[in-house]
Amino acid sequence: MRKRTWCLSTVLCSSIIALGFGVGTVAADDNGNQGHNGQPAGSDPADSLTTESPIKHVIILIGENRGFDHTFGIFQPKGKGQTVSNILSKGIVNADGTPGPNFGAAQQFSVTAQPTWYFGAPDASKSPYGGANLMPQPSTNGAPSTTRATSPPFQTVAQASVEPDIDSDDVVLLTTGATGLAMRVLDTRVKSAGTLSGPFPLQNGDTLTDDDYTGDTTHRFFSAAQQQDCSIVNATRDNPTGCLNDLFPFVMGTFSATDSSQGNEMGFYNAERGQATLLKELADRFTLSDNFHQSVLGGTAANHAEFGHAAPIFWSDGNGNPTTPPVGIANPNPVAGTVNQYTVDGNFVNCSDTSNPGVAPIVDYLGQLPYRPKPNCQTGAFYMVNNVNPGYLPNGTVVPSVQGAVPPSAVRSIGDALVERNIPWSFYGGSFNDAVILANEAVAANPANPNLTAAALADPAHALGLAYCQICNPFQYDTSVMGDPAARATHLHDTGDLVTAIRNNTLPAVAIGKPDTLLDGHPQTSKIDLFESYVQHLLEALQSNSHLLAETAVFITWDEAGGYWDSGFVQPVDFFGDGPRIPLLVLSPYSTGGMVNHSYADHVSLVKFIERNWGLDPLTATTRDNLPNPKSDGNNPYVPKNMPALDDLFDAFDFHGNKANVQPYIVTPLSTTAQ
Repeated sequence: MRKRTWCLSTVLCSSIIALGFGVGTVAADDNGNQGHNGQPAGSDPADSLTTESPIKHVIILIGENRGFDHTFGIFQPKGKGQTVSNILSKGIVNADGTPGPNFGAAQQFSVTAQPTWYFGAPDASKSPYGGANLMPQPSTNGAPSTTRATSPPFQTVAQASVEPDIDSDDVVLLTTGATGLAMRVLDTRVKSAGTLSGPFPLQNGDTLTDDDYTGDTTHRFFSAAQQQDCSIVNATRDNPTGCLNDLFPFVMGTFSATDSSQGNEMGFYNAERGQATLLKELADRFTLSDNFHQSVLGGTAANHAEFGHAAPIFWSDGNGNPTTPPVGIANPNPVAGTVNQYTVDGNFVNCSDTSNPGVAPIVDYLGQLPYRPKPNCQTGAFYMVNNVNPGYLPNGTVVPSVQGAVPPSAVRSIGDALVERNIPWSFYGGSFNDAVILANEAVAANPANPNLTAAALADPAHALGLAYCQICNPFQYDTSVMGDPAARATHLHDTGDLVTAIRNNTLPAVAIGKPDTLLDGHPQTSKIDLFESYVQHLLEALQSNSHLLAETAVFITWDEAGGYWDSGFVQPVDFFGDGPRIPLLVLSPYSTGGMVNHSYADHVSLVKFIERNWGLDPLTATTRDNLPNPKSDGNNPYVPKNMPALDDLFDAFDFHGNKANVQPYIVTPLSTTAQ
C-alpha cells in the first residue's frame, strides 16, 4: 500500500515548507509604508480594523469526531516545563499503549435496568466490566470493507482527481485503508479484540494505522449525556461536578436495538509512535489546549450551531417564535422489557418543561450543583440536539416541509454581529460550489421536493457536491444569510476560495473552514491523515503570504469527540453541555514554543475570542458568551473556581513577549512514498 511519511530534513526531502508565522520580507509602497510579499501596505482590508491584539485575521478549521485522549492521549509536551492531562500522564496507559499502573481509573461499567432515563446511574446498579462481564468490543461499524468502486467512500474516487482541497500527491490517501472485513463485525485488526476491558490503541503494526478506516461511534444527545454518568453524589474536590465518564461502551450497547458501534468509544491513537504526525508536530511547535470541550452533548449539527450562535437553535415559525415539531421529539425512557433501549431517540427536546422525558434528571442535577448553572431553555422551545438538515439548500432555496428540515432560523449568530460592525467574515465549505450546482439542478428537476442525490446521479461531474456538509454550516440555518442572495454571495464560499483569498491578500477578518465529508477525519467515512492533508493544504497557502502569517491566528479543532471516551474534567454549563474534551491547536507568531493551555474552554470560547479581539458585545443577554473567563486554582488549573466559566482564549497567546520575531518553526510537507 501507499502511506504518508514526513520529511525530517532537507537531506531526506527536496521540498520543505516553512510554516514560520514569523515576520516576512517587506516592500515599501509609493509613500514609503511597508508591506509584505510585495503587497502594498494597507491592501489588506482587515488591517484597518481596530483589534485588541496584534491578530488581524482568524482562521478556524473544524474537523470531525475526535476526542482529546483519543487523539492526544499519548502525547508528551515539548515546551519547557509544560504538562498535559491525558491517559499517559495519569498512568492509565504506558507509552506503548498497553495498560498502565492506573488502568483502573478508566474502568467502565454496565448498569441494570432502570424505570426511567437517568443522567447519573445509581451506584448499586453498576457492575464493572471485566471477566465474565465482557465489555462491548470494537466493531468495524460502517467502515469500508474493500476499495471496490461501489463501496463508500471509494465510489467517489473517480472524482478524486478533481478533489481540490488536498495536494495532488495526497489523493492516493482516498484509496487506502479499507478494513478487509465485513462492515459490522468484530474489528480483529485491533490487538486483543474480543477480550478488551478498557482503553485500547488503534495501532497494530501494519495491520492498523491512522491511514486505516475504523468503525464509527455513536454520538447522540441523550446517549452522550448518559455516558458521562454525572451525579452530585460522586462529586469530589478535584471533580466537583461528579461526572465519571464510565458508561461509554454500555450505553452504546443498550440505547438502540440497531447500533453497532460497540466498544469503539475506547480506542485511541499514539501520537508519540507515528500517528497523527502533523497534529503532533503542530502541538510540539505551537500551543495545544488540553481543556477544550465540545459545547453540546451529541453530534455535528448541534455543536456547529452552538459554535455559530453561542446557543442552540430551535424549531420555529421562521420569525423567531418557537413552535412544536411535527415529529422527532425525544423520549429516552426505556422500552418495556429492555435494559436501556430508548423509546424515541429523537432530535428535539423541550427542556423548559421537566415533564418531558429525559428533562428532569438533567435539570434536577444542575440545581444540585453548588454554582447553580441555569438550564438556559426558552419556554416552549424545542431545541435541535441531534443532526437535522438546515431549512435552506446551499443555493438559498427553502427546503420543503415534507423533508423535515429545521425551519429557517432567526437565532442571532456571530456572523450577524460581525456584519453590524462591518467586519468581513466568510464560511468556506469543502465542495460548496458543487453543492450549489446540485441544488440548482435539483430544484429545476423537482421544485416541490428537490433531491440532491438524484441531481448528482444525473450530473456526475458535480457529484462531489454531496460531500459538502450542510449540517456543518451553522449559517445555512439562518435567514439573515440564506434569505439574502447578496449575503450568501459575500459570506458562503468553497475551500478553493479560501486558498485564493489567502494568496491574494483578500482574506476576511474571520474565516471558518470546514472540509467535505471525505476529508473531515470522521471515523468510517474519513481518516485522520485525510484531515491532516486538508489542514496542510491550507497552511501551505498561508505560508506563501508572510504578511498574513505575521498577523493571523489559526485555530484547529473538531466539532465534537464523536462518542470517544475521555478522562478529562467536564463542567456542565447549561442543559445542553459541556461534553468531553476535544483538541484545540493554536497557531500564530504569539503561540509558539510547544505550550499547553489548561484554561477551561469550549466552542463558544472561539466566539468570545472574536468578540474580544474586535470589540463586540455578547450576542444576546442569555448566550454563553456572557460567561466570565475562568479563575483557576494553582493546584487544579482544569476546574474553574468561578463556574460556570468559559475562557476567551487570550491566555493561549503571549501578546507581550515580542514573539513575532522568533525564528520560523519548520513544518515538513505531507507526501506519499511507496511502501
